[in-house]
Amino acid sequence: MDIKEKIEEIVNKVKSDEGFADKFKSEPVKAVEDVLGVDLPNDQINKVVEGVKAKIDLGGIADKIGGLFGKKD
Repeated sequence: MDIKEKIEEIVNKVKSDEGFADKFKSEPVKAVEDVLGVDLPNDQINKVVEGVKAKIDLGGIADKIGGLFGKKD
């Protein structure tokens, strides 16, 4: 399993599926396990969860920084 690929897959799902985004916010480990379709050890799942959170947070920060300079999507 390519972890980076799975992180991207989950990030895209969080961004495109509001129901999944809510589930990820409330139960990130369960949400990731559902996408992966397997029950992995917590240390591996937590790495994926943290990777997804980092990418989502970076996206939000980029949007806010763009807003500071008058850029709007």
